[in-house]
Amino acid sequence: MKFHDPREIAFLNATVVTAGYIILFFFSAGILDPPLFAGFAMYGILLMTGGLLFAGTFFFFRYTVDKFIYSRIRLIYKSIYNVKAQKTDRQRFSSDRNILDRVEKEVAGWGEEKQKEIERLKQLEEYRKDFIGNLSHELKTPLFNVQGYVSTLLDGGLDDPKINKEYLRRTEVSVERLIKIVEDLGEITQLETGQMNLNKLRFDISALSREVVEMLEMKSKEHDIQVVINQPDKALWVYADREKIRQVLTNIIDNSFRYGLEKEGRTKISFFDMDENILVEITDNGVGIDQDDLPRVFERFYRTSRGREISNKGKGLGLAIVKHLIEAHNQTINVRSTVGVGTTFGFTLRKA
Repeated sequence: MKFHDPREIAFLNATVVTAGYIILFFFSAGILDPPLFAGFAMYGILLMTGGLLFAGTFFFFRYTVDKFIYSRIRLIYKSIYNVKAQKTDRQRFSSDRNILDRVEKEVAGWGEEKQKEIERLKQLEEYRKDFIGNLSHELKTPLFNVQGYVSTLLDGGLDDPKINKEYLRRTEVSVERLIKIVEDLGEITQLETGQMNLNKLRFDISALSREVVEMLEMKSKEHDIQVVINQPDKALWVYADREKIRQVLTNIIDNSFRYGLEKEGRTKISFFDMDENILVEITDNGVGIDQDDLPRVFERFYRTSRGREISNKGKGLGLAIVKHLIEAHNQTINVRSTVGVGTTFGFTLRKA
């Protein structure tokens, strides 16, 4: 819709009314045909009455539009302007007659901005629902396990030496799982709110990678995974929190074990010089991740359906923590994957 100046609206309406009056005047003159309407007298009357009608109509519409419509639009525009503008800019508000053109642009822009905000809120609501659903799912299994074991022990199992210690041990495992979920959530919250302090220092990322691989040696043998490190010719010095990067490497490598091939599985760790940064890539030849799932792999509690089929041990928090730890270093992490071929996680660290 195109807004017009009140003068344009008044002129247009006055022209239409006057044109209608002239048509009606000639129509009446043709029917009545009195001597009064003969010759110049008819045109004089037409000119005088038409002029008065045009002027009266013009000022009437101009006053009406300006008083009851235009002034209210100005108030609307001023309200929108005051909401959007900074306090220092509000005094620049102008009251000239071009306001109707500006009000159209402002309202259109404001509407588009609010629509984007609504879409963003809808996405956040969907994320909230998914998060609560996933959290409920992750907590439900260990809680039900604890409840079942304790109920069995209270119903007489405590006196049975064949099951009492075993059920207590299983209860302890489930409780530890609950504690780990709570601790991981607390760590993510600290990272998101900036409450976690990083102890940055200079260290060799290739040497740290070897330490992590040695630490996970038993688990790699358990999964029958071969770990290969593309050992650089010299030390790769980076500046970061060594223990946090150890956690990043551990989570990603452990993830590659969990979803790697049952036989002939392979995890490869590579390093690339990227001018100011070092790029670390961890590649496996596992099941891979569907393209639809890739954008969500770093979300809390998100696990792909393929991942749930393969393993029920993951909590869906490891990669979320990895992402926040890397971003806390003002660096980036990405993932690429092909189903049936494998997955590669890559993250950067600043050179020291």
